[in-house]
Amino acid sequence: MIDLKYMQKNFLEVETKLSKKGVKNSDLEALKNLFEKKKKLQQELEDLQASQNKNSKLFGQYKKEGKDVEPLQKIVVQTKKEIAIKGEMVNEIDWELKKAASIIPNIPDESVPLGDSEEQNVELEKVGEIPHFDFTPKEHWELAQNGWIDFERGVKLAKSRFSLLRGGGAKLERALVNYFLDFNAKYGFEEVSVPLLNNGDMLYGTGQLPKFEDDLFKTDDGLYLIPTAEVPLTNIYHNEILQKEQLPIKLTAHTPCFRKEAGSAGRDTRGIIRQHQFSKVEIVALTTQEQSDAMLESMVEVASELLRSLGLAHRKVLLCGGDLGFSAAKTVDLEVWLPGQNCYREISSISNTRDFQARRARIRYKDGKKNLLVHTLNGSSLAVGRTIVAIMENYQQADGTIAIPEVLQPYLK
Repeated sequence: MIDLKYMQKNFLEVETKLSKKGVKNSDLEALKNLFEKKKKLQQELEDLQASQNKNSKLFGQYKKEGKDVEPLQKIVVQTKKEIAIKGEMVNEIDWELKKAASIIPNIPDESVPLGDSEEQNVELEKVGEIPHFDFTPKEHWELAQNGWIDFERGVKLAKSRFSLLRGGGAKLERALVNYFLDFNAKYGFEEVSVPLLNNGDMLYGTGQLPKFEDDLFKTDDGLYLIPTAEVPLTNIYHNEILQKEQLPIKLTAHTPCFRKEAGSAGRDTRGIIRQHQFSKVEIVALTTQEQSDAMLESMVEVASELLRSLGLAHRKVLLCGGDLGFSAAKTVDLEVWLPGQNCYREISSISNTRDFQARRARIRYKDGKKNLLVHTLNGSSLAVGRTIVAIMENYQQADGTIAIPEVLQPYLK
């Protein structure tokens, strides 16, 4: 959540910065009105409290001087009631402010470029050589005829946008997961096995609720299937105060992820690029406020090095404001080259959310006598299904078979 105290004092500045994300003035009107209402109520409450303090002193003075205190006592009692009512009204406004702010996205960093969509994202670097074929490369759904992916039976078992991995495809998925986790461990990320069902407080903490509830699968008892391991990994320290010396904390986990993809009708309907259930290895970091910039660069390099080790050409892309996620202050995407599609496609997204998630999840650290909000970062390392797609398309042979990257071969024995 954005810092409401800062926003109240610097409303126009925050309004301008949020316009980078496409947030309109009208979207912030409710907050502005609530700020003004709270300011008025707060002043009325302070005036009542000042009057009460003054009359309380007079009450003691009157008693000492033997004066009749009954009229003043009635005023003190009445003022006390009015203070209680005004206090409740201020608390109610605070609740309304938090509710209104819960659907306002994070403020983008100054370094985030202007732009309305992914077309305005800025390429930072190309990594690796794009492969060239002496035949026309196929897309992964055509190569899936080798038996690795069964689309029809996945739909039969569930519904559209579900699929089966079979034989070599299933073994490759398992190999990738184990390789990714081992790779991340070398860079200091602690492996964690997390619950796949989380309660609403956890999804509020990382920013999926309340704004994106339509994209979540919810059980009858109020739990949610996680859309990413970012949710449980970040919230391990929900409502806790860490010691500064504990930071940074670096975590990694493999989970299936579940998304309704409510806003993606008609996009990537073929293949396994956009599924309701997919496998992903996530990396998450909790840092001090001074550490998060360097951590973002480090996490981007970890994901990039992972792709390099697989021999997959890719590029790093700085997202513009219009393509930036709800909780992110800054995001660098890694896009892998897909020969069959003849384009780069996102395979990892590394974000610094600054203190936005920590404020919602109340994750703090003690720095001397102060309790400060941690900075949280998260990223894919990598999306397993999309890595399978990338390997199928980049390592395809003329006869339709798929070669296996050397680093994965020990994991397939």
